[in-house]
Parts: sequence; C-alpha cells; structure tokens
Amino acid sequence: MTAPSKGLVVEGLRKRYGDHTAVEDVSFTLAPAASLAIVGESGSGKTTTVRMLVGLERPDGGTVRLDGRDRSARPRNRAERLARAREIQMVFQDPYLSLDPRVTVSGCLDEVLRLHTALDATARRARVAELLDQVGLGAREAAVLPRRLSGGQRQRVAIARALAVEPRVLVLDEAVAALDVSIQAQILDLLATIRREAGIGYLFVTHDLAVVRHIADAVLVLRAGRVVESGPAAHVLHAPEHPYTRLLLASVPRRGWDPGHGSPARAT
Repeated sequence: MTAPSKGLVVEGLRKRYGDHTAVEDVSFTLAPAASLAIVGESGSGKTTTVRMLVGLERPDGGTVRLDGRDRSARPRNRAERLARAREIQMVFQDPYLSLDPRVTVSGCLDEVLRLHTALDATARRARVAELLDQVGLGAREAAVLPRRLSGGQRQRVAIARALAVEPRVLVLDEAVAALDVSIQAQILDLLATIRREAGIGYLFVTHDLAVVRHIADAVLVLRAGRVVESGPAAHVLHAPEHPYTRLLLASVPRRGWDPGHGSPARAT
C-alpha cells in the first residue's frame, strides 16, 4: 500500500534504552489539519514516541515522513535542522520550565522569529503582536516576564511561540495537565479555534481520556510501548475493543465513579 503523500506518516517506529524497549512497531498517520490523541498511562511510550518525531530522540528503527519527506535520517546541516524544527513544533506540560524566565514574553517570541525568519525588527514586532492576539494575549502580557503570568497565560505564550514558525504539526505533550479544569477548557477551545483557522495537525499526548473527547478525531492507545488499539475517537471511546482501553476509560472520574473498580495496571 502506498503511503499518503500529505500529512504525517509514521511506520514501525522503535526505540530501546539498553534492555528496555520503550517503543516497538508504532505506526500511525495524521492527515493535514487532523487531530490524533496518543493515550496511555505513565511509561506507555507516548512521550518517547513524540520526542522521536520532533528530533529530540533518534529512533532505532522505523520511518517518519511529513508530506512525503523522510525525517528519519540525521539532518545534513543547520539549515535542514531548522527547517525540520519549523515543520513540527512541541508544547510541553510545564510552560514555566520551557520559557526563559529572564526574557519577556515579546522577547521570547522575537527570538524565535529572528532565528527562523528574515523579518526585520518592525515586521517582527507586528508579528509578535499578531501571535499574542491569536492566543488571546495583549500588550500588557507582552512586556512582562513569565513569572508574572498565570499558568494558563504561560501556556498561551508557549502555544504562540510554537505557532510563530507556522508548523505543519503541533505536538501537545500533556499540555493542559497542569492547569485547573476551567483553564483547561479555555486552552482546549483556543486550540480548536487555531486548528480550524490555521489548518495545523495536532498530536495530543495525554493520559486523560476526558480531555480526548474534546480535542481528537482519532485515538492511538499505547501500552508498554506498543499500539493496542487505534481508530476514530468516537469508536475507541464509546466501544473500545481492547481490555486495556476499557480499563483506561473505567479510570476516568465521573458521577458514581468507583476508584477501586479498576486500574490500567491490571489489564491483561
């Protein structure tokens, strides 16, 4: 079967650390402007998988292609490395750790634009204002250091920084896990709007299936580094076929939920 020429195509991805297999034979596709949730408990291999996609880890096997271009080989030079970085951007769980505490919000975004674009200072200032407006921030937030912002505001800055290079794919690694429920909802609504307007594909890495319902078109379930179930979000969430997926769903708090009912670790 011929792989799609557009979007992200991952085939047979594999990663080992000594005797430990972190990821084994992971394959999936992400069409342009689609949203795929990669779910599983801690240690399932989901973060290792996406770190290989963005180039933070080198796979031991498998291929990663974006719009038909192979990203599996080592970049040949700095220009190619920067080009790959622009294609797939990542937003981490803790925005405070991913932002330089010594640099203002506007300075953070300007630094990205200086590295990746040929815009002059005037054009960069305009672009910074545009990016902040896109994520619901303004001039007041632009002038302050990250520590002066709330957790939700810092995550908005992290999203703006990722959007600055106009990526084809945005990887969100537990990007709302550290936020309270009301702020989570605001960030998820923001992400939905950005995806609709900018046509960016999302890889949403999470252990929280309650969040998946609001963000994903499709779901990939990992356990011990392997795919145990995948498919459209509606099917996986409402008619799961694998026992592990059913136990993950049983662990989602809800009215009448019994925390002793089941644990994903008990799946067979």
